Amino acid sequence: MRYYYVMRSTRHVAGDDAAGHYSDPPLLVLASLAGGPKHGHAMLDDIEQMSGARLGPGTLYGAISRLEAQGWIEPLPAEARRRPYRLTAAGRAAFTAKMARLRRFVAATDGRLAPA
Repeated sequence: MRYYYVMRSTRHVAGDDAAGHYSDPPLLVLASLAGGPKHGHAMLDDIEQMSGARLGPGTLYGAISRLEAQGWIEPLPAEARRRPYRLTAAGRAAFTAKMARLRRFVAATDGRLAPA
């Protein structure tokens, strides 16, 4: 099995606060699918609303491919040329663990910068 690193661009960021967006494609895909099964375009829209980052198709499908290989997501039967995906039990557990780690990070770092 081969893995390829896909460069991602953050040039096309929704909103005015480009520095404040969040972009971790695999985590963003897991977060989107935590809300229920979705196909690629629906994930792109959901991810942009959640994070402010607009992933490119290569970045999205690269993340999907890696998550599927890990057993964290699985495809559902195609619906009119669209293939939806959903979280597996392992994916739900991984997402829960990743979110707990992010919450600990935020709690530990919140307030470290003094007001300007």
